[in-house]
Amino acid sequence: MIEHTNKQFHSDLEATRSLFLQMGGVVESMVEQAMEALFSGDLSLVDLVREREKEVNSLEVDIDERITYIIARNQPTAIDLRLLLSISKMLTDLERCGDEAERIAKMARRLYEADTGYEPVVELRHMSNSVVSMIHQSLDAFARQDMVLAADVVRKDKDVDKEWKGSLRHIITYMIEDPRTISRSIDLIFIARALERMGDHAKNMAERVIYMVRGDDVRHTGMKNTVRTALGEDVDFDD
Repeated sequence: MIEHTNKQFHSDLEATRSLFLQMGGVVESMVEQAMEALFSGDLSLVDLVREREKEVNSLEVDIDERITYIIARNQPTAIDLRLLLSISKMLTDLERCGDEAERIAKMARRLYEADTGYEPVVELRHMSNSVVSMIHQSLDAFARQDMVLAADVVRKDKDVDKEWKGSLRHIITYMIEDPRTISRSIDLIFIARALERMGDHAKNMAERVIYMVRGDDVRHTGMKNTVRTALGEDVDFDD
């Protein structure tokens, strides 16, 4: 009976883990498709992103319910409990990435339908590539329990922050030079901000991977200390 219970417990854990990764794959595709709609003007992608947002919401509810059931029934400890708690926290970050992708898709439609001669800002393409890479690496780090890869995501968030500030300066300059672009420039600022937020969510997920594997909460300890913790080095909190 105990053996059967243990097998069921580990089967439930693996199913929950797999569903989370499935949700991550959907969110990653949403971000790519929303940005492609922005750059190419293929507005059919906007509808696809909005449909996938419903799938993400459904997966979030399903996974949440599974986590509650597993904890209530099995009272897991140590690494198994950290896995479930980490997924629970990461779910929120993933779902919010999906929300931001849907927001970008809606703005892409508005920009093209306004027929104002919209031209994509080059920096946004590079920024979106960086963010998609961070989300992918966070999910990969989770799947492989790879703290070094997770620490790399935390490092990359600093680069995305710099790209956000660079894009903001570019768009504001564009707006000042031609006041007729103010309306679409504001939309572009919101898109850049959405990408920056997704970078933050990817970083949060990476920090959760380190907690899941090592048991150390590295939130708010600074990038350098997060990297030291992931590498198993002595940590001081002077960053």
